Amino acid sequence: MSNLKWWQTALFYQIYPRSFADANADGIGDFAGITAKLDYLKDLGIDAIWLSPHFPSPNWDCGYDISDYCDVAPEYGTLEDFKAFLHEAHARNIKVILDLVLNHTSDEHPWFLESKSSRDNPKADWYVWVDTPPNNWQSCFDGDAWTYVPERDQYYYHYFMKQQPDLNWRNPQVKQAMWQAVRFWLDLGVDGYRLDAIGTIYEDPALTPHAVPMNLAQLRRFSETARTPQEIALKNRYWHDMFKHQWGQPELHDLMKELRAILDEYDGDRMLVGEDDDIAYMGNGNDELHLVFNFPLMRVERITPVHIRKNQQQRLARLDALPVRGWACNTLGNHDTSRIYSHYADGQHDAELARLNAALVLTLRGTPFLYNGEEIGMQDYIITDPSKLRDTMATWYYNALINDLKVDPAEAALRAGEMSRDKNRTPMQWSPLPNAGFCPPHVTPWLPVHPNHAEGVNVKEQLDNPDSMLTYYKRLIHVRKNTPALLMGEYKPLHLKAKEYFAFLRYTEQQTVLVVLNYSVTHYELTFRVPGKKQARVLFSSAGRSKRDQPLSKVSLGPFEVLIAELF
Repeated sequence: MSNLKWWQTALFYQIYPRSFADANADGIGDFAGITAKLDYLKDLGIDAIWLSPHFPSPNWDCGYDISDYCDVAPEYGTLEDFKAFLHEAHARNIKVILDLVLNHTSDEHPWFLESKSSRDNPKADWYVWVDTPPNNWQSCFDGDAWTYVPERDQYYYHYFMKQQPDLNWRNPQVKQAMWQAVRFWLDLGVDGYRLDAIGTIYEDPALTPHAVPMNLAQLRRFSETARTPQEIALKNRYWHDMFKHQWGQPELHDLMKELRAILDEYDGDRMLVGEDDDIAYMGNGNDELHLVFNFPLMRVERITPVHIRKNQQQRLARLDALPVRGWACNTLGNHDTSRIYSHYADGQHDAELARLNAALVLTLRGTPFLYNGEEIGMQDYIITDPSKLRDTMATWYYNALINDLKVDPAEAALRAGEMSRDKNRTPMQWSPLPNAGFCPPHVTPWLPVHPNHAEGVNVKEQLDNPDSMLTYYKRLIHVRKNTPALLMGEYKPLHLKAKEYFAFLRYTEQQTVLVVLNYSVTHYELTFRVPGKKQARVLFSSAGRSKRDQPLSKVSLGPFEVLIAELF
C-alpha cells in the first residue's frame, strides 16, 4: 500500500461543528468540544475529519454564508482553539480538511459591503451586478435570484439565498483574494478542502432564461404532490431545467486546475474533494480534483443490489477511463440529506438495512465518508414547530406554503420540517442524559435533541454493548483497516442477476476477499466459482457466526447478513 496516498486509504468522518460537542455550555458546539472527542474518533478508527464551515458567519445558511475566510466564528472559539484542535488531531494521525465555499460570500462580508456601496468602489465588480433582472432565474433556496440594492440602484445575483451573493470569478482580483484565503489555512497545516457547490461558481454568460412554467415554491410543492411516474419524471426534468443555465460552465476546469496547482505546492499530499458527482472535475486524473462524491449511489429511495451493481459499473468504468486512473469516493449521508438510518428505512427492517448500508460504504472500492452520528444509528428528527427551525430555507418554504400557496398551517409545518436540513443536523447524542450530553441539562441546545437519545441511541450506552450499532461500526472499520484488499483492491461483481443480495470480490495479487450483503429476509446457500479458490475464511459476519472456514461451493447467508470472507 506504500504507493497509495493517505486520502485513498483513509476513512473520513464529517463533523458538523455546531452540533458535535458543546464545551462552554452555550448550546452550540465548539472547537474545545471537538478536541475533547478526538480520542473517541481515534478509537472508532477515523483517519480524517471533514469539518463543515467554522468561519465567522451571520448564519443565514448555517455557516455557508462566510463573512471572513481567515478566522473562526466566535461561537466555535478562537483561531488559537482551531490551531490546538488541528495539532491534537495530527498528534493522533487524524488529517483535517476544511469546507471551502468558493461560489459566494455572506452579504455582511467586507467585500460585499464595499461592492454594494457604489458603482465606483474598487470592489464594485467583485460580484455579479445588473441594472434590471435579465431573466427568470431562481435562487435554489428562496425564490428570485436577483436582489435589489438601492445604494447602486442595481440588482445582484445569488444562486443560494439573498444573503449569499455570488462572487464574480471572472474578475482576477476575486480569484487572487480567494487563493490567499486558501493558502492561509494550508500554511496552518490543514490537509485539504471539501469544495462546496463547485458547479455554481460560473453562470451562463448569455443569462439564458429557464423554461419551467412555475417558480421555486410551486416546484417544491409539485415535487411533494407528484405521485404518478409521469409526474415524477416531469418533476425531475423541471428541477434540472430550472437551474441548468446557472451551473456547470466550462471555465470551471481551468479554475480547478489553478486550485490544484496551489495544493500541489505544499508537502503532505494535500487533497481536494468536490461536492459534485461529475467525474469530469477530476480532469485527466491528476490535474483537477482528487475526488468527487458518488452521489448517484445515494440518490434513491431504496438501496438495492440491482442499483448498486449498475452504479458501480458506470462509476468505475468512467474513473478507469481517465488518463490517470481515478479513485472512487462513496458516501450515503451528509449534513444536507436525510440520515442513512431514516432515508433507506422500510419501516420493518430499519436497523438491519442501516447496518447493511454501513457495510456497503466501507467495503466498496474507494474512499468512504461517514457523517457524525451514523455510527450510533442517529435518525432524522422532524421538527414540526416552525419557531424551532433554524434552516432558513425551511422557514422561507413554510411562509410560502401558507401565504402564497394557501396550504393548511399544520400541513405546512410538517412539510417544512420534512424538507428542512435541521432534521439531520440535530446535536450528537453522547449519553442518555438530558440534551444527550451534547450540552449541560440546564442549557437549551441550538436545535432540539432527538428524544431517542434516552432509548439507547447514544455513545455511552453503546460503547460496551457488543450488539450495538457503535460496536458494529468499530468491528467493520477494524476489518477494513486490516484487510488490504478492502483498502486497495480491485472490484468484481458476482452473481450479476441476484436481486436480493449483492456479492462482489475485492482483490489484490496477494489477497482475495468476498463480500456478500443480503438485502432480504431469505436464507441462502450460495455457490461461488472463483478460479484458484476453494474455501472462505470468515473475517466478519453480522450474523455472529464463528470464524470458521466454509467451502465456496456452499456459502451460507442469513437474512440481512453482512458476510466478509477471505478466499483461499
